[in-house]
Amino acid sequence: MIINSIKNNLLKVAIIGGGAAGFFAAIKHKELYPTHEVIIFEKTSKVLGKVKISGGGRCNVTHACFSPKELIQYYPRGGKELLGPFHKFAPGDTIAWFLQRGVELKTESDGRMFPVSNISQTIIDCLMNAVKALNISILFHHELKELHIKDNGFDLEFENSIKITVDRIIMASGSGDKIWQMLSHSGHYMIPPVPSLFTFNIQDDRLREYPGISWPTVNIKIEDTKYESTGALLVTHWGLSGPAILKLSSFAARELNQMNYDFNIKINFAYPHQKDDVVALIKEYRAANLNKSIINTPLFGFT
Repeated sequence: MIINSIKNNLLKVAIIGGGAAGFFAAIKHKELYPTHEVIIFEKTSKVLGKVKISGGGRCNVTHACFSPKELIQYYPRGGKELLGPFHKFAPGDTIAWFLQRGVELKTESDGRMFPVSNISQTIIDCLMNAVKALNISILFHHELKELHIKDNGFDLEFENSIKITVDRIIMASGSGDKIWQMLSHSGHYMIPPVPSLFTFNIQDDRLREYPGISWPTVNIKIEDTKYESTGALLVTHWGLSGPAILKLSSFAARELNQMNYDFNIKINFAYPHQKDDVVALIKEYRAANLNKSIINTPLFGFT
């Protein structure tokens, strides 16, 4: 989010947050306005920490979905607002952006895109090299404490007692009460957040003895709602997880919050088979494997 407009050719621009968004914003801004002084302020001792661990250490860069109208369907909220931005910069542009900097991406069967190297450090090195080449400064241990709006800029005070005046700010700090309060005091309306992308804590004796068992494809519905999802499912030590659960919790986040997270779900473990097909398949397996226990003859892809 850019606060205030860009008019002057000699401005000092603060990027609050040293994550992927902060780095990309800094790089793009410096490329568009090379005379501006751009500084990334990071509250910790490291930058790009989430990039390092994303995608199991491989970094899930983008998704192979190249139609903006289709892409916004993957966003549970704000899809209409994202349609315009995706027409300006979408996954295809992301692929080209990294390729121009020597990083080739590959597409996996589920559409996720990773660097060909399969190492997140490839993406980190790419972003760090771009920042270095553009002479963008990075200041560590600079956690924003206060933000004051002036007539022609902003006064920033950090937890380490350092104060600095800048002309423009790009906020890329992620979520957090402190930042939300600062933005609210600056005149922005903040929609109260609720949890999203979480696993389901389910107290069911039928699950207690099976942590680690997974299914490649199930269909899950939240009863008495319109919400359902399809995907992989994992039994955990305290309930259910996996892409199907995480996607469902994301799309139904606000409704589940209103329900105080007390709800029932219905799972089709044999999806996309119908009931009669499931019964017929079990009978077929039983007839062909009379001396085997069903636990040694997994059905429907569960492991």
